[in-house]
Amino acid sequence: MTHVVHPYSHRLGIIRDWKSRWFGKNKDAYVDHLRADVLVRAWLTKKLRGMYVSTVEIERSEKQYRIILNTSRPGMIIGRGGDGIEKLKTDLKKEMRRLKIIVPQDVKLDIVEVANPEADAAIVAAMVAEGIEKRLPFRRVLKMTIEKVMANRDVKGARIAVSGRLGGAEMARREQIKRGGIPLQTLRADIDFAREKAYMTYGVIGIKVWIYRGMKFDKKDGK
Repeated sequence: MTHVVHPYSHRLGIIRDWKSRWFGKNKDAYVDHLRADVLVRAWLTKKLRGMYVSTVEIERSEKQYRIILNTSRPGMIIGRGGDGIEKLKTDLKKEMRRLKIIVPQDVKLDIVEVANPEADAAIVAAMVAEGIEKRLPFRRVLKMTIEKVMANRDVKGARIAVSGRLGGAEMARREQIKRGGIPLQTLRADIDFAREKAYMTYGVIGIKVWIYRGMKFDKKDGK
């Protein structure tokens, strides 16, 4: 394989499901639905930055628009007495009107707690970004994070790569740290991948995280 393929898209339909799921008969609105999902997901990712959100899943039916937020810190989003989630829903509807997206009759926000945050690539990438933004030495951040990840018994291998003006250097470079194995070309290998950015005064540092969580086998035939 000569081309680099995104580990998630590479496994769609094999061990992964789509992050947007639509149910309905209106096939003509495909472009509008796709635009709405992309813009809503981008807005939520930006709005909830720092709250350790793993994935934003969207389910759409003819009358309901359901957004599932997977996070390791649900209390930060829900707020005291559910105030936070109500405010988020109000802000979301306001943003959808501003972007000229048709607001469905029923907009529902569900918060799902990530039980094992150290085995989730998006949350690990957010942890690395947070450490770098606090001006901690990037090598120490990488070492501490990968040790925390590998201490988890569900994780078989991990790789974290950072690139940019590391440590404020004049010339950008790429550094990475790796533990265990990551079989990228094995389709039944459960590999979680995420990208994140650390925003510094001298530029942006890119972060990539791969986490290998073992093989997934079909339980029905035992293959």
